[in-house]
Amino acid sequence: MIRQPDFISPGMLDEVRPDVRERSGSAVDEAVLETFNEGLSAQVLRVGPYSEEAPTIQLLHGFIEESGYRPRGDHHEMYLGDPRRTKPENLKTSLRHPVEPK
Repeated sequence: MIRQPDFISPGMLDEVRPDVRERSGSAVDEAVLETFNEGLSAQVLRVGPYSEEAPTIQLLHGFIEESGYRPRGDHHEMYLGDPRRTKPENLKTSLRHPVEPK
């Protein structure tokens, strides 16, 4: 769920897959390029353990409400670090929720 430049193609992804697999493991085999047109969204970057995301999600929902919107659909969590190599207190997660006017 991380935005890629428009010029990135599936062929380019396949080209780098072997190098990434060698350095970081087979999870790269699950990577795909997809287009999402969710429209307007609210997003926040949080730092800390995954298990403590709930207060940040509540904060995000409060911001959405105060801004005259309501959540639409499910929120997305984009994990921006490797939990095998990063201390829990340093893990970064981008939390995004599509919104619509009230």
